[in-house]
Amino acid sequence: MTAPRPVIAVDWGTSSLRAYALGSEGAIRDRRASDAGILRVPEGDFAAVFRQQIGGWLDEQPDALVVMSGMIGSRQGWMEVPYCPCPCDLSMLAGGLRRLDWPDAQRWPGVEVWVVPGLSTETAPGLPDVMRGEEVQIFGALPDLFHERALICLPGTHSKWASVADGAVTGFATYMTGEVYDVLQEHSILGRLMTEEPAAADAWFEQGVTLGAEGALLHVLFSARSRVLSGDLPETAVRSYLSGLLIGHEAAAALRDLVRPPPQVALLGAPALETLYEVALCKLGCDVRRLDAEVAAKGLFQVASRLLDGDTIAGLR
Repeated sequence: MTAPRPVIAVDWGTSSLRAYALGSEGAIRDRRASDAGILRVPEGDFAAVFRQQIGGWLDEQPDALVVMSGMIGSRQGWMEVPYCPCPCDLSMLAGGLRRLDWPDAQRWPGVEVWVVPGLSTETAPGLPDVMRGEEVQIFGALPDLFHERALICLPGTHSKWASVADGAVTGFATYMTGEVYDVLQEHSILGRLMTEEPAAADAWFEQGVTLGAEGALLHVLFSARSRVLSGDLPETAVRSYLSGLLIGHEAAAALRDLVRPPPQVALLGAPALETLYEVALCKLGCDVRRLDAEVAAKGLFQVASRLLDGDTIAGLR
């Protein structure tokens, strides 16, 4: 797969921005990283941040195709782009792209800027779920999977679990595990017993995974306090134990609701989180594989390649 013109991939989320200048076959030639996520852009001046981050690339490549994903396409972003419903393959995702009318178009008249739509699904009747940004990571990761059917986990503040089959995302579910962990350690009575040691994939973590996977989460969460008071759990282990309770509960629920039997699970996230999830999933009987952390660039390049295919983008605006 090659692109006849320069491609710039921008993964613009809530708290960070990552941009990639790509070669004709998708290789990363240069990269930019910034903490200028959409909620940190002064007065919503996305054009100024965009210009600052990749303006130099546009000067060098005035015919570039820029494809952006993530929360930049949300209601709080530069332009809201409607979600594509699941099941969704790469061509359908490209069909949902929207072209951005941006204030620097006269400065770089040969540059086109497009925004990726994100995905929506329904995990149960009347229970919608959405993602923005993770979808391009998933599509970028598909060539690295061993099987046509797989389960991909993207751990984080709001973890995503996506089922993929035959090149399409067939469904997914969001778990607010990371955010709940932060709230519990910062604003609950459990946090008062914690020491500075970070969560680790140790024996205390594994105990938490086993208990969390069995259910009754609101009950076993209190054991992160009661076991310390009884002398059964050292204060230095509370973070690891609590993390295990939450991740174990999340993983067991995702495996139960999305696929049977426990399959190979592909992990895509920060290394420290990947380690915790890998230990938890192995404890629950899964085969685990880690994926390249920069697959967003690969996914955006694939979207851009379809965008450059006139047949695929007929009717886009």
